[in-house]
Amino acid sequence: MGMQVRASYHHHHNACMPPTLPVPSTALSLCSSSLSPFIQSSGNKINLERLSPGLSFISSKITRTKHGVVASSNVSAPLWDSWKPDNTPASSPSFSDIFWPSAGAFAAMAIFGKMDQILAPKGISMTIAPLGAVSAVLFVTPSSPGARKYNMFMAQIGCAAIGVIAFSLFGPSWLARSVALAASIAFMVYTRSTHPPAASLPLLFIDGARFHRLNFWYALFPGAAGCIILCLIQEIVCYLKDNLKF
Repeated sequence: MGMQVRASYHHHHNACMPPTLPVPSTALSLCSSSLSPFIQSSGNKINLERLSPGLSFISSKITRTKHGVVASSNVSAPLWDSWKPDNTPASSPSFSDIFWPSAGAFAAMAIFGKMDQILAPKGISMTIAPLGAVSAVLFVTPSSPGARKYNMFMAQIGCAAIGVIAFSLFGPSWLARSVALAASIAFMVYTRSTHPPAASLPLLFIDGARFHRLNFWYALFPGAAGCIILCLIQEIVCYLKDNLKF
């Protein structure tokens, strides 16, 4: 009886299976020859990078062997890559890439210093820390989003005005700094005008007593006014860099 049940089970199981079609030997040889470049000579590993460029990230994290899938030791490599300098050949700066941004920053601070001497009787200054950060963005990474003119002036004017409002509401307190910085970041994200140096303008106004009498004029001076001068210097530097090759 048991043999009949077992035989009937195998008969029913095989009846449910789809029929197997014969595969020509030429097709098998063609398949094996087409996949042979992707199988290493040891026969234990599959070269995923040669099989598909899109799967190269998989091969960096896992290793397929005949014993199964084994985690590779470089899974955590991306965590440390951001702490290392970029050593690719394309990232090696030339002398021109070093000289002209430095020359532009020097010229900008020299002009601002001369303007400070003129504005000294009024107790205000053009040489503020945010403009140093703007100089680095403009001269070193002129094609970055933070160097776009829209981002720069929208963020400079908006964040400076936010600093004035926060100071008016909360005074020179930790709450004013926290609210001003949070509102500035929200403003830049909402208006799509990300410009990191502008985030320091509200803090500069709240802690800088010399700017308090400017009130809402602080939205235009010295931040936005200084950016106009920096943009002019950047155009001159770019022209000289393109025409004076050394």
